Amino acid sequence: MSLLTPLLRTRALTDFFSDEQTVQGMLDFEAALAMAQAQCGVIPASAMHPIVAACRAENLDFPALAHDAANAGNLAIPLVKQLTQRVKAGDAEASRYVHWGATSQDAIDTGRVLQLRQALDETDKRLQRVMQVLAEQVEHHRQTLMPGRTWMQHALPITFGLKLAGTLDALLRWQQRLAEMRPRVLALQFGGAAGTLASLKLQGPEVAQRLAETLHLSLPDTPWHSQRDRIIEVASWYAGLGGTLGKLANDFSLLMQTEVAEVSEPIAEGRGGSSAMPHKRNPVGCAVILAAVQRTPGLMATLYAAQIQQHERALGGWQAEWETLPELLMLVGGVMENSEILLRGMQVNAQKMRDDLDITHGLIMAESVTQALAAFIGKADAHHVVEKICHRAIALDCPLQPLLENDPLVSQHLFPEQLTPLLDPANAIGSTEHFVRQVLARYQEQGNEYPLSS
Repeated sequence: MSLLTPLLRTRALTDFFSDEQTVQGMLDFEAALAMAQAQCGVIPASAMHPIVAACRAENLDFPALAHDAANAGNLAIPLVKQLTQRVKAGDAEASRYVHWGATSQDAIDTGRVLQLRQALDETDKRLQRVMQVLAEQVEHHRQTLMPGRTWMQHALPITFGLKLAGTLDALLRWQQRLAEMRPRVLALQFGGAAGTLASLKLQGPEVAQRLAETLHLSLPDTPWHSQRDRIIEVASWYAGLGGTLGKLANDFSLLMQTEVAEVSEPIAEGRGGSSAMPHKRNPVGCAVILAAVQRTPGLMATLYAAQIQQHERALGGWQAEWETLPELLMLVGGVMENSEILLRGMQVNAQKMRDDLDITHGLIMAESVTQALAAFIGKADAHHVVEKICHRAIALDCPLQPLLENDPLVSQHLFPEQLTPLLDPANAIGSTEHFVRQVLARYQEQGNEYPLSS
């Protein structure tokens, strides 16, 4: 399905999970294992260099590797076989110590962790880029009035800056979680056949420590062959991040509907067109983001189901992770890249947002009037009175203010010069500025920087 890769996965994280990178991750484990064991005196020092030199992906026969994996049940077994033959061609004695004391899962899991580290590094950079452009848009639109919507209906006035700040606030939490989980999930897998390192006798812990240091990974208290919480944690992080950006794309696409037209996607040659209708500007960026995000629950379901693994080594569950986890990460990598493009080039029709506040002829401000009237007759009675007047305004399709001014009870307590500011959306955004200011301050407190316009 490589034709769809530029559309759905882009190259943000996809390159880290190529066949070459998958194989190289396992070979990096094998090279580090040889170095650690030579340093600990487990294998002859003379065996280390031939093994390390052979641990290059270009040295392996990939078609043969794929063919043999079908019979072996995993990639590591034929990989170790090819690696051993490669070392043997140059140093028969050294080839005896390839993969010494390790098991297939040690190579596969640690190789995957090394890929994850690269992916997490790139993810951190891309997340910062998304947040930077988002913070700039929050700052730019902190005073841009628009209708707030609940249950898909007009609720109360908000600002577009506040709407975007909600997304930025969530992304800041994902940034914190990313930093917190890195040492937990970037952990060495090294336990041997049954998680005891029995073949290394009493030197197992020493070799494991040196191996973790060589690979710059954390050393877990026990091997985690059939305890897959680390996999679930990193997958859940990506799925959650995708959900946050998916919510942004969903809201954006709704605001882009013809009848709303408050925003539009970036303009580019060939972007968003229709094969039949020349006038169309479809939210293609949002569609791609949502298509990816809608796949993540199914992928997560597979990974959660795969946690039920048998005894010390799994049958089926572990194998189910091999394609599922990279697919999830690659899709969310595409979500991040497409979200950055969307945010950076989005067009905002501030005047249409302001005009849409008036399409209900003042009804969106009914709560402000209710609150003011409640000071005189109580909340429940005020709500009942204003609600009846709102229903009349809807039935007559007329502005709310004249009906309020002509109502005997309302006019007894609220004069026209009081009603006018009560019906002005600019006077009803509450603590919006406070919330926006807090999010932008938190953004900078977490070490992120961007040029403020004020």
